[in-house]
Amino acid sequence: MTTNIFDELHADDATLARLHQRLERDAAADELLDVAYRTVDSPVGTLLLAATTVGLVRVAYDIEDHDAVLATLAGSVSPRVLRAPARLDAAARQLDEYFAGRRRRFELPLDLQLAHGFRRRVLAQLRRIAYGATASYASIARAAGSPAAVRAVGTACARNPLPLVVPCHRVVRSDGEIGAYRGGSAAKRTLLALEGARA
Repeated sequence: MTTNIFDELHADDATLARLHQRLERDAAADELLDVAYRTVDSPVGTLLLAATTVGLVRVAYDIEDHDAVLATLAGSVSPRVLRAPARLDAAARQLDEYFAGRRRRFELPLDLQLAHGFRRRVLAQLRRIAYGATASYASIARAAGSPAAVRAVGTACARNPLPLVVPCHRVVRSDGEIGAYRGGSAAKRTLLALEGARA
């Protein structure tokens, strides 16, 4: 019986997939899996999702360079990073529901270790902006206890480690312009349109 190169490649792919699943299971069982990640397709491009045992730690857009994001996570969170989709099943499902118009609020455990001080206070305020609503950078600065820190709010939004889930896309300029966004202005417009928000 003869085999062709395509059969051999398919067998190799299947073997690699089984080996990866075993590695994933063993790493989780031995508590060696500090950061699990996966990607999901969405109307705003492919999203990278990463989670620690505490919760979702990072959501990244294509334009952020997923490899660079993973390298940063390896340096700032733990070098034990592995593609392990199962840990992120709930996040992927809730994102699908959000983009399908069936979810207005994410109910996921979050790991906010990548945000500190004032930035973390800003993230807390962002989570209070309702689906379909927007808030100005100035109003977020006031709510976070530093009315003069409008630029710092902009920086906190730009460095939000959990865009979409912590909705910095709902923050707009006081003059009605949408402002900058980590995923790009087209993604921000798409999300605001999806939610029926008015800038």
